[in-house]
Amino acid sequence: MAENEVTIVGAGLAGCEAAYYLASRGIRVRLTDIKPKKFTPAHSSEKLAELVCSNSLKSDDVYGNACGLLKEEMRRLGSLIIAAADATRVPAGGALAVDREAFSDYVTRAIAQSDLIEYVCEEAESIPAGYAIVATGPLTQGALAEDIQKRLGGNLAFYDAAAPIVSAQSIDFSRTFIADRYGKGCGDYVNCPLTREEYEAFVEALLGAERAQQHEFDKRDVFEGCMPVEIMAERGKDTLRFGMLKPVGLYDENGKRPYAVLQLRKENLAGTAYNLVGFQTNLKFSEQKRVFSMIPALKNAEFLRYGVMHRNTFLNGPQVLSPDSSLKEDGKVFFAGQITGVEGYVESAASGLLCGIACALKLRGKAPVSWDARTVCGALLRHISTPNADFQPMNANYGVLEPLPSPVRDKALKKRMFAERSLARIGEIAAELGRELTI
Repeated sequence: MAENEVTIVGAGLAGCEAAYYLASRGIRVRLTDIKPKKFTPAHSSEKLAELVCSNSLKSDDVYGNACGLLKEEMRRLGSLIIAAADATRVPAGGALAVDREAFSDYVTRAIAQSDLIEYVCEEAESIPAGYAIVATGPLTQGALAEDIQKRLGGNLAFYDAAAPIVSAQSIDFSRTFIADRYGKGCGDYVNCPLTREEYEAFVEALLGAERAQQHEFDKRDVFEGCMPVEIMAERGKDTLRFGMLKPVGLYDENGKRPYAVLQLRKENLAGTAYNLVGFQTNLKFSEQKRVFSMIPALKNAEFLRYGVMHRNTFLNGPQVLSPDSSLKEDGKVFFAGQITGVEGYVESAASGLLCGIACALKLRGKAPVSWDARTVCGALLRHISTPNADFQPMNANYGVLEPLPSPVRDKALKKRMFAERSLARIGEIAAELGRELTI
């Protein structure tokens, strides 16, 4: 392989993000993936950057949410994934949710139209030599997984879950009301209220329902951010009312707040399918139909996709990765995406973008970006490369950011100050990259 070419293994969010960034800087890329000849247990589409769990990229509030801030950092750094999400968004209140098919189409076209990206359908059996980015995701398997394990060791694992999707035509809209929490949005959520009696019966049925893979994991193996609803319910009868079924900030047409409420969000622009928000599950398919149909609005629900759970694997990044996500033992090989220990669509894409930047700079003989925890990007990089005896996957959150110079008691003001500081630093980095990585 040519010295000025980068091999990227994996054409998911992180791999496509890295490939597009490198190509936009005049660097030739060989992007490989097992699709369409083979699929992992969680994938089914032949298109690139397939979203397998939710269609939401979480909050788009730049000044009030850490993930919203991360997306804005990525926009200013030239992110393909965020551009695709912005172009294919569906109504979701303050969240950035997308039409899955249109989103994948956008990314697939962008990769195909680049003269500097060669897409090859093949299954990698080992970590590539030379400049390379491994972005095979948390379902990395086969010979490549064995090679990674042999060379790096320290692999950990947890279980991730996806929520069901139901047909819009099968929802009883007479048992719902349209509203966004705290009025943030344009009526983007369909709310399915439950009375106290209905809620308690639902929880009882949920706790008694039969699960798939019952003996393959326990609560310690499940990532908190994707906790199955049935496991969450075990924490107490009111736990769901403070979680995915919380009624806070939601009022029906009579101004009444329900005892509990399930929210449904559009899965596509046409509005023909809806996602059960926060209802990740590991129940058997027949049990999902039985139990979730106890929610009045879903009594006759047609399930277009049942919830599933799959095993995710990630590296012990602090042991094997340098601050720029390259291997300590081989500075030309980078790891990107969820396999590094970042958790979430946006975080995974951000990891790919940062790997693309780091790889481009190293290949061109330039100094690396001086990332720090003033930005969410830098804080996530620090998380996956800083020694930690109890290393676990991490979402974007304010807790990973460097504290402000002096304490701020007002939460809204504090978040705004975090954002202003972050975006000022991102502006400096973007300008620096513009000078260093000109074509």
